[in-house]
Amino acid sequence: MALDVEDIAGHPALHRSVRAQSQALLQAYEANPRLASVFATQQRWLMAHVGLALHFRLQANDDRTGLTTALFIDMICRHSVASRNTADAFIKEMLHYKFVQHLPSRDGRSRPLLPAAATQEAVAGWVMAHLATLDSLDDGRRLAAFAARADALGELQPLVADGLLSSHPVREPKQTFSLFTWLNNGGVVMDWLMSGVDPNHAGLDQIPTGIVSIAEFANWLKLSRTHLARKLRDAEQLGSIGWLGQRGHSVMWVSNDFYQEYMTAQAVKLAIIDAAFENCSLPERRNRTRLPLLGPAL
Repeated sequence: MALDVEDIAGHPALHRSVRAQSQALLQAYEANPRLASVFATQQRWLMAHVGLALHFRLQANDDRTGLTTALFIDMICRHSVASRNTADAFIKEMLHYKFVQHLPSRDGRSRPLLPAAATQEAVAGWVMAHLATLDSLDDGRRLAAFAARADALGELQPLVADGLLSSHPVREPKQTFSLFTWLNNGGVVMDWLMSGVDPNHAGLDQIPTGIVSIAEFANWLKLSRTHLARKLRDAEQLGSIGWLGQRGHSVMWVSNDFYQEYMTAQAVKLAIIDAAFENCSLPERRNRTRLPLLGPAL
């Protein structure tokens, strides 16, 4: 059976496992910052999942039309992920950087979209990082089952997208977490903050992160130092972060409340991924059936 949020959130190994997960995601960001940035804000992360899920489901259904910009925008608007203009701009950006590409038109009108191999590999890496975390909690073999199947991403990812889109905690995160989800590379900011936390300090009111220099932090993230500093000040005013000494010249800390927000958000996401894994045919293959473009949860 899949682990639920309570199982995950209360697991004694969660803090160390999530720290390792954060470090793995940061390594993926370093390997391809521009591509990883697609997953680094809440809105873009959800749009990417919607687009990829549509692609895989159309492919599974042998749909000859394929994923089109019009269909993508319609789904984004239908589920209130972003405005029509934002969804259109997102697709144009993905085309510009060749994260998706146009296929030849099949009907003389619409040109279907195909996620590039590098894009699918990046999403597979994201999935594998989370499956490794889940395995570390119960000695499971999810990662091995996923890696053993060439079509695993196409089956699992649409179910993950269903779960993310239908989750209120995902769509409406708590205060400080929400503050960063709308920042460019905000997800990476939080991963970096939390990757430096010693799990043995998780019970402190002010938990050291290991970060000292905002300028170095911003430069590594390729963010405006001014913009990042403004967000950090907002978080500081909420009591979510601070410095053990002089600002910018001492170690930054995160509050226990913010740390718990982050860990709860990870538990919610991990539970969604585990439920998706439980409900697909990994590791045993089932008979293929025609799939709706969006899952029953939506």
